[in-house]
Amino acid sequence: MVFIYNTCWRLSKKGEICYLIMKKSRGRTGRKRRRKHLQILGGVNCSHKLEYIKLKKWLKDRGFEDSNLRPTEFWGTGRGLMTTKALQAGDLIISLPEKCLLTTGTVLSSCLGEYIMKWKPPVSPLIALCTFLIAEKHAGEKSPWKPYLDVLPKTYTCPVCLEHDAVSLLPEPLRTKAQEQRTMVHELYVSSKAFFSSLQPLFAENTETIFNYSALEWAWCTVNTRTVYMKHSQRECFSIDPDVYALAPYLDLLNHSPNVQVKAAFNEQTRSYEIWTNSQCKRYEEVFICYGPHDNQRLLLEYGFVAMDNPHSSVYVSSDTLLKYFPPLDKQRKAKLSILRDHDFLENLTFGWDGPSWRLLTALKLLCLGADEFWGIQQMIVFKHFGSSNCWRRTLLGDVISARNEQQTLNITAKICHFLIEETQHVLLQISQLKRNKENLQTCLALVEALHLENLKILQKSAESLCSLSMATT
Repeated sequence: MVFIYNTCWRLSKKGEICYLIMKKSRGRTGRKRRRKHLQILGGVNCSHKLEYIKLKKWLKDRGFEDSNLRPTEFWGTGRGLMTTKALQAGDLIISLPEKCLLTTGTVLSSCLGEYIMKWKPPVSPLIALCTFLIAEKHAGEKSPWKPYLDVLPKTYTCPVCLEHDAVSLLPEPLRTKAQEQRTMVHELYVSSKAFFSSLQPLFAENTETIFNYSALEWAWCTVNTRTVYMKHSQRECFSIDPDVYALAPYLDLLNHSPNVQVKAAFNEQTRSYEIWTNSQCKRYEEVFICYGPHDNQRLLLEYGFVAMDNPHSSVYVSSDTLLKYFPPLDKQRKAKLSILRDHDFLENLTFGWDGPSWRLLTALKLLCLGADEFWGIQQMIVFKHFGSSNCWRRTLLGDVISARNEQQTLNITAKICHFLIEETQHVLLQISQLKRNKENLQTCLALVEALHLENLKILQKSAESLCSLSMATT
């Protein structure tokens, strides 16, 4: 995860700007106590803050009981939850009663319910939740969900919220997915305008000012980044889109780590959403959960953060980059591409911490086949007997075709790796220049920079791995 270090603020894992306010104790005893406190926690306990006191009371009134987790501002991860007792594998981390969860059922039981049930065509569960969040936020002090709304992030760092200058510096295919995400949210807003207008009887203010694009973007990011999976029965008043969202107050303060294992699900017997740990956690340490085995591009796209030293991370190689090192006049080029495309070997080609992926090497092996080696495959295409050639099978299975093919494959893989290293270094230089010139982009540029720095580390590791492989084959 990347953080912007400053005297008073930092960027947290869930994209919040967290302000650090520390009360200083006077005298030597106070200083010693404070140093010990910080050494134990690795951060600052925030339980005393009014918004958390109100949230805990609100949750307690709804049946939530907890004595072990404390909201804390951690130096390394931003806002999270600390445990006051050691956790062992198999321990229950948190159990949040159903009454605390915000679901489509919550929305239907509110004043929005009758408008949703009569609207045609039916709105999606996602839009229902977004509408509820916007309406409750607008209600302010009158909202029964205010204690929860007050601790939600005011802004997010998902690509849909990033400035164009920052998005343009994202690596492919994340840049394309980010643009698709922005288009999708904008289309969601346009298609929901008529429904928002139908809610006018509920508001004194014009609904166009309440349910504007900025409000929908915030609500969409809230649902997308903070909901837990909870399947609900299909209702006729909603579209056929899956109804699997639940906002979980307090539980959603738990940060992600790719190095922990948890079991999370709604318990039908206790009628609570529960998270059980399969990992140990020491007393006064941050409690982590795992959002899934996601690489950093997926984490940034869906959650708005980057996890440093993420074992699941990889650097993607586009088909354009792949073909840059093969002669366009190769008579078999078109046929080779046809085979790779038909068998899905032009997507998800990556470099990882342990070097080039099997898929990348396999695609390059086929592209590196000489005319004599490829002849069998070419005949296959002519006679459409794709399953009958041992040469074709061996190539796509990653078998050794020839020493020449192996060496050429490694050489071109190394060239692609070094090209991506240079490209990444160039982008990092651009980011550095932008950070000096555009103060308003500091937060999002730091996030994009962290992603590229992680990619650079992966590519450098891959280059070392390729060098060792090349030496072993010569």
